Amino acid sequence: MSDLPISAVETASSVNRTGIYFAVLQLVFTLGWTTYLIYLPELAAQVGIAPSAVILVLMLDQAIFTVADTAMGIAADRIVPFVGRLGAFVGALTALSCAAFVAMPFVAGAGRGAQIWLIALIVIWAVTSSALRAPPLTLLGKHTAKPSIPFLSALAMLGYGLAGAISPYLGVVLRDHDPRLPFVISSAVLLITALALSRVERGLVQESCSPNRPVEVAKPLGKVSVIFIAAMVLLALGYQLHFSINSAPFYLRFAKPADLQWLMPVFWIGFNIALFPASVVTKRRGGLIVMGAAGLLGALAILAAERAGSLNVLVVTQFIAGAAWGCMLMSAISAALAIGDSGAEGKVLGLVFSALALATFTRMAAVAGGLQKLPEYAPLLRWTPVACWSVAGAGLLVMAASWVQRGMQRARRA
Repeated sequence: MSDLPISAVETASSVNRTGIYFAVLQLVFTLGWTTYLIYLPELAAQVGIAPSAVILVLMLDQAIFTVADTAMGIAADRIVPFVGRLGAFVGALTALSCAAFVAMPFVAGAGRGAQIWLIALIVIWAVTSSALRAPPLTLLGKHTAKPSIPFLSALAMLGYGLAGAISPYLGVVLRDHDPRLPFVISSAVLLITALALSRVERGLVQESCSPNRPVEVAKPLGKVSVIFIAAMVLLALGYQLHFSINSAPFYLRFAKPADLQWLMPVFWIGFNIALFPASVVTKRRGGLIVMGAAGLLGALAILAAERAGSLNVLVVTQFIAGAAWGCMLMSAISAALAIGDSGAEGKVLGLVFSALALATFTRMAAVAGGLQKLPEYAPLLRWTPVACWSVAGAGLLVMAASWVQRGMQRARRA
């Protein structure tokens, strides 16, 4: 037997291990965020923060993420060329993040005098937890073969999607439990997972045969990057308004409130199932094309959900909408790494996560302003997701076609 098949098997096995690691990292991190959402009202009440002000705290988190995600991505671009340093950087910040997270329920137990300390811990946790989003995924663009990136992106987003599907049940399970134990357990698991990044990083470097090298000077982001990030903001805003604001009222036309915990995960089931077929298409056609087509498909699914005449039809449309969002998010990771393939992978990835945070902030601001309760704004909230996904999808397809055309022209000149 020749060495080539053995080498190919070993490489595939290494890719699979790397992808599973990123899936677990995203799963554990997102479940930790869900734990925080479940218990924040209780912790806030203990220190004298009014229930109506809790959403302001959550908006503060998203505002911090919007800035910190891009900053962490830029930092990753500067650190990742030096083998082992990114893992140490992420591990150190994760340790600080977990310490602040664990301390929250204990500090809140001190009562009203601990209000400032709880807010300080939340700020520290929000800033440092950004190290777990763009920086680890930057390794994919720096040290993995380009054909493997869509599959690895799909695995990473699988962790995010699984957490979304589990979250409603997690809320039911944890609702009546003391927050200290869940905070400790989730932090311990997250820290252990994050500390393993150094080993993953060294394995990727060995596979790619990339030694320590000088920091690569990233080129300024061009027009393509700006349009891509603007489209990402629209896609993320469409997701936030559709799933977080409109989906429950859609279901309540045909179901009881108690049924929502079983119906809301349908979106995430579609999300998870679509990831891997979409990764195959992304590998062959590129992330921008998949994002654009999925945006248009998702817009049609939301439109059908709005007009659904039965629960069965609504479930199908929500499944398709979730599948479309899975395609968008997975291919966005691949597209970001392709666009930033000049030393700016971390920066573009950071901007993607900042776009997600900005969209979440916008949705929370709408909720805080009570727009969903005002009859005159109801049509706006219903149709904005359709408009966002349609405009962004069409724009991305046009941009993808232009990019392909320029590539063909350069090939002819060469």
